[in-house]
Amino acid sequence: MGIGQPDFKTPEHIVDAAVASLKNGEHGYTQGKGMLKLREAVAEDIHNRRKVIIDPENIVIVPGGKVTMWHVILMFGGKGKEIIYPNPGFPIYESVINYSGAKPIPIKLDISNNFKINFDQLESSINENTSLIIINFPSNPIGGVISKKDMEILVSILEKYPNIKILSDEIYSRILYDNAEFISLLEYPQLKDRVIILDGWSKTYAMTGWRIGYGVWPKEYAHIAEQLNINSFSCTNTSTQFAAIEALQGPQVSVELMISEFDKRRKIMIKQLNEIKGFECSNSKGAFYLFPSIKKTGLKSNEMENILLNEIGIAAVSGNSFGRFGEGYIRFSYANSEENIRIALQKIKEYSEKIGWYA
Repeated sequence: MGIGQPDFKTPEHIVDAAVASLKNGEHGYTQGKGMLKLREAVAEDIHNRRKVIIDPENIVIVPGGKVTMWHVILMFGGKGKEIIYPNPGFPIYESVINYSGAKPIPIKLDISNNFKINFDQLESSINENTSLIIINFPSNPIGGVISKKDMEILVSILEKYPNIKILSDEIYSRILYDNAEFISLLEYPQLKDRVIILDGWSKTYAMTGWRIGYGVWPKEYAHIAEQLNINSFSCTNTSTQFAAIEALQGPQVSVELMISEFDKRRKIMIKQLNEIKGFECSNSKGAFYLFPSIKKTGLKSNEMENILLNEIGIAAVSGNSFGRFGEGYIRFSYANSEENIRIALQKIKEYSEKIGWYA
């Protein structure tokens, strides 16, 4: 219950499209920013889902979502720069910020505020050295979403600082529950020259190992991102791009079924985690993660991770793997079968009652 990877197979029609491309002799290089046909398909999907018109020339195809965040942080990081990011948050943010030479500035997310952005803290963290702000909704590891009201507050803050770029990590944009609404920063034209969107196929279409994602860039930076592609990996795998076209343009039933199953598992996990003494689990409305507090158990996050694995046989991820403000939490992925989830949570409950780890 540790890995952030759907336990479903890639839909067959997507696999068939990749196989057909190989059999048809589509073995060569493509453009550094990706095939035009795929970028057009992405632009159409963005228009359908986000109601925004995007020029395919602003879209850069990459081998996995991480590449977009790598490009963005290297472009706008560097010595003397500061980059604001969510903490707890996806570990690669802080890692690459440090690698770039920039100073990571965490925005603390806490269960007491239902893991919402503290806007006062965000604005007080901005100074003349701030070059980039990273936003992630629906989020990893928390599974949180942002309301329309809060998004508008966020945008009003961002409008005040026209020199700061924004990376919006939207890789879980399709995986939502309880009628939650997805809101993209692309929908705010006043920010269009500063926002880079990260999205892709890994989570939505169970295509993690295919390694394909995309970024939506302001045009001047799309050209730089393409140069980075060419000078590192030349282009994204050709047959994978054909699979990605089929994913966007083909039947979406498999996506709907997968999300429905995730929702069922989510509800089971929230209920059963809150029945374990010492655990406190808030509601998650996106992605496929839960991030319960374990502070009342009296254990540190690493201690809990090790007990779960070594004593009970359950893989989960220590909260501080997602940053120092993740201490006191543990992340569970419900990208596993309902049967395994029920067994795992029952084992945890039995262990807690037997050993009495809670304070």
